[in-house]
Order: sequence, then structure tokens, then C-alpha cells
Amino acid sequence: MPFSQERWLEVLAAAAAGETTRQIATGFKCCESWVRRVKQEYRELGKTAPLKTRNQIPEWHSLKDKIIELTEKYPDQKLSELKTRLNTHLTRTILCVALKALKLSFKKK
Repeated sequence: MPFSQERWLEVLAAAAAGETTRQIATGFKCCESWVRRVKQEYRELGKTAPLKTRNQIPEWHSLKDKIIELTEKYPDQKLSELKTRLNTHLTRTILCVALKALKLSFKKK
């Protein structure tokens, strides 16, 4: 779990007051590498807080409509056949995850 924005600001204030990385780490009971990273990210990016949780778009998301279309058109296909029809580099495991996320399933005949 990342440290809060308040902790980041306290570390940056201590650094601005002239404390060394080791002194700050000892005072806040954290590791020196984290203090260095906070100072570096502030210096290079102007960050004063940790990033919020990233909402990454799944790799298969761009193929969502095509997956839905092919699943409706070929309800008894195998994952390997779906992969071939999509002409994609995605693995069968990723396609299975996509089908679960889209609440789709194959109906074997």
C-alpha cells in the first residue's frame, strides 16, 4: 500500500529543510530508496502524491465487438478457432478471460 499524500508532503518538506535521505528515512521509519524515489519524482515530474490505482484497459478490449460477433455467429467454436478467426496474437487464456468478462460462453452442440 502506498504512503499517503500527507507522508509525501512531509518527506518533501524535510528534504527542503536540508535533511539527508538517510535522516528522512530514519525519521519516518521507511526505506531510503522510497525517500529517493519521492524526491526524484517531485524533482522530475512535480508529483506530490502517489498515483491513484490505474485502470488499465485489457489487451483484448479493442477486439471486444469482434469477439461478441464471432461468439454469436459460431456458438460452438473452440478457443483456438476463435483465436484463428480473430487473427490475433492473444493467447487462449486471455480470450477465456475476455469471454468471462463479457459474460459470454460457448454452447457446445
